[in-house]
Amino acid sequence: MPSGDFQLAEPLNARRIVVAMSGGVDSSVVAALAAQTGAETIGVTLQLYDHGEAVGRAGSCCAGRDIRDARAVCDKLGIAHYVFDHASSFRETVIDDFADEYLAGRTPIPCVKCNMGPKFTDLFALARDLGADCLATGHYVQRVIGRAGPELHRGADPARDQSYFLFATTAAQLDYLRFPLGGMPKARVRELAAEIGLGVAAKPDSQDICFVPDRDYAGLVKKLRPEADTRGDIVDETGRKLGEHRGLIHFTVGQRRGLEIGGTPEPLYVVRLDAARREVVVGPKSALAVRAARIDGLNWLGAGYDAASDGPMSVKVRSLAKPVPARIEGDRVLFEMPEYGVAPGQAAVLYSGERVLGGGWIRETERAELIAN
Repeated sequence: MPSGDFQLAEPLNARRIVVAMSGGVDSSVVAALAAQTGAETIGVTLQLYDHGEAVGRAGSCCAGRDIRDARAVCDKLGIAHYVFDHASSFRETVIDDFADEYLAGRTPIPCVKCNMGPKFTDLFALARDLGADCLATGHYVQRVIGRAGPELHRGADPARDQSYFLFATTAAQLDYLRFPLGGMPKARVRELAAEIGLGVAAKPDSQDICFVPDRDYAGLVKKLRPEADTRGDIVDETGRKLGEHRGLIHFTVGQRRGLEIGGTPEPLYVVRLDAARREVVVGPKSALAVRAARIDGLNWLGAGYDAASDGPMSVKVRSLAKPVPARIEGDRVLFEMPEYGVAPGQAAVLYSGERVLGGGWIRETERAELIAN
């Protein structure tokens, strides 16, 4: 069996690897690859919210069933498995932030906040406390040693690449992380799981945010922030009232469905959300075109960016979008061509070819016609 990304300087039987285990097939195969190296391998699962709420919630990465699956895999492999309760930290750094972002009219990405907090901060501390030499995860990204040290690259399988969600990784974290699955297609990972005899080999992938049952984001936000369900007006870009909405939490930039406005000469889309006025501002598709986005918390990963040696820069503004040509000027990302559906609260992730340069949080956008060529 291949040892994947585990290339350690000292004899493997003198090393210790901690594996972040969610109970799914990906992290289970990572644990198996780690154990195959001869290193002492420890599986760690973070309990991120109440077990009672999670039981029976299929496809949730932190559910009670998934913790049991992770433990069963560790038993099969003959390695230790620990569960740590980090529900309080997860509530504060991920769930509360998720609700507050929607309340502010932004579209959050809780998976990034989870990586920045419980996974790549809390788990790091746990792994070091356990004396591990590295922390391995099941993310589909690649860690490549470049001219100035470790670099983060996109996963080899474009359909599985998760680099967008790891833009906030620090250089110190990347030095400690390992991603054994980054060079594999998902089909091969399932084959490995079946060859090893892991019970999770055919387990479905998680499709939802782990703490949101049935994708009812609005329902969760209303539970946490009752004021989020306040009604307001749907207006055009001149401020003319076209209708009413039942809460900003039901809308995001670029959305067309759910507006329930008829009699317009062309389809209308959500152009922006004005939380202060509780207004959903709508317009034609052309109104969604932006040429720049202002970003906060810009994180440069690795040696930075040198156009002469690294080549053209590109940016992704949604996890499923393709990278498009762009450049950075201060705190602004300028797109070479107008980009659509750029939503505050999402991330602008910067690439140079396959390498992740870093990224930041989109706070506001600038309309295409307002930017000088």
